[in-house]
Amino acid sequence: MSYDVYLHDPETNQIAIVPDGHDLRGGTYAIGGSAYAELNVTYNYAKHLWRVLGEGGVRSLYGMTGQESIPKLRSAIAQLGDDVDPDYWNPTEGNAKAALKNLLLLAQACPNGIWKGD
Repeated sequence: MSYDVYLHDPETNQIAIVPDGHDLRGGTYAIGGSAYAELNVTYNYAKHLWRVLGEGGVRSLYGMTGQESIPKLRSAIAQLGDDVDPDYWNPTEGNAKAALKNLLLLAQACPNGIWKGD
């Protein structure tokens, strides 16, 4: 189980496009990178995401613009440890932090996009 999180472009009514593309990796990802502002985040991180993002975890971003979410993401990132495990699925704080850093990069690349997902 996972969250498919993306920034929606209100002008085109499509997933926002990252100007220079990206090679961010989540539970699923496009080999060779993608132009879309989307990330798949495993539900395994939910306990950490709820703790640092508040009720709803990653869903607490939904409805916010990328720009509005930047302070919230930075605060959440600062609260998590650095214990990254090479096994993406392992629910360490460091792995959850890495996912939030990827969401932050998308928010910075598409500040006018609106977070949606599931």
